[in-house]
Amino acid sequence: MNSGETPYIWQLADWPAMHYDLAALAAPLSDVSRAQGRLLGRLADVGMALRDQASLDALTEDVVKTSEIEGEPLDADSVRSSIARRLGVDIGALAPVDRHVEGVVAMVLDATADCAAPLTAERLLGWHAALFPTGYSGLARIRVGAWRDDAGGPMQVVSGPVHRQRVHYEAPPARRLAPEVANFLAWANAGTPEPAVIKAGLAHLWLVTLHPFDDGNGRIARAVGDLFLARADGSAQRFYSLSAQIQRERKAYYEVLERTQKGALDVTEWLTWFLGALQRALDSAQHNLDAILAKARFWQRWAGTPLNGRQVKLLNRMLDGFDGKLSSSKWAAIAKCSPDTALRDIRELIALGMLRNMAGGGRSTAYELVD
Repeated sequence: MNSGETPYIWQLADWPAMHYDLAALAAPLSDVSRAQGRLLGRLADVGMALRDQASLDALTEDVVKTSEIEGEPLDADSVRSSIARRLGVDIGALAPVDRHVEGVVAMVLDATADCAAPLTAERLLGWHAALFPTGYSGLARIRVGAWRDDAGGPMQVVSGPVHRQRVHYEAPPARRLAPEVANFLAWANAGTPEPAVIKAGLAHLWLVTLHPFDDGNGRIARAVGDLFLARADGSAQRFYSLSAQIQRERKAYYEVLERTQKGALDVTEWLTWFLGALQRALDSAQHNLDAILAKARFWQRWAGTPLNGRQVKLLNRMLDGFDGKLSSSKWAAIAKCSPDTALRDIRELIALGMLRNMAGGGRSTAYELVD
């Protein structure tokens, strides 16, 4: 139980009757609605291929970032290949995919592409099993595809070294999980009066408060939130990633969760933060769409120009936002070719007017795309 004077929200007599000040949320709700409308309006004016590209990018970012929040990095190329294969999107050569990547991708796609299906205990347990295909979390064996049993003690969220750990949160005891989860699922599948995006925020908070699994609770709670956001958008195709925004703001995310879970059942502060993060995720998606459209225009312009595979690969890397300055040595390393071949590739692109030398290149020449 909570060792301080303030009880956790699940210990309160009225739990789970969470409530909020709708008037205080009117402005952020309106901002989110406008941002959704702007993004979906732009996407309605582009072709199916570009919409598929935007969705692939958003889903890739969502899968990578929801795992990164938990300190589990995934290879983005592997994630992208797994999603493209499942969605039938042609991205050329596919990268190898491991079981762990496939599990996270399967969960995210099931939550969003099949968002209209009821949320059931079997579905949540299936997601959990997909996240931990080996039955281990790191080196620790965990209960997979089952609710936790607290055999090793209460489920706690802690930080700090072992001898000075700080307890941020303690979840309800395992003996309460069956009725608690049943109550949550009954609400999740019922027609309830709150706005759809508010329901997404409440679902995320409710499940992460129950913390029903030995591990993976954050990822599954975010997938549940994504399911309700897909319902709110009226589209199973995703074009923005709330998980990516949470990863960018994870300190604030954990802080507002901790305050909310140790506070009263008025969750207005959490929903205010959730809606703000959602709006920022939608704004970020606008920038991503700008990049996708710029990339499409680039290749339309140069569609008739013969290029080799190395040049296409490196140009795409630059169009996607190359980290740092591109030199001939980096070109050779990425393209897996000799320095002479890399320099020849670059000189051909400069002659075509696609690349140019960067100003102030220093000791080694660097190259950039011609605007």
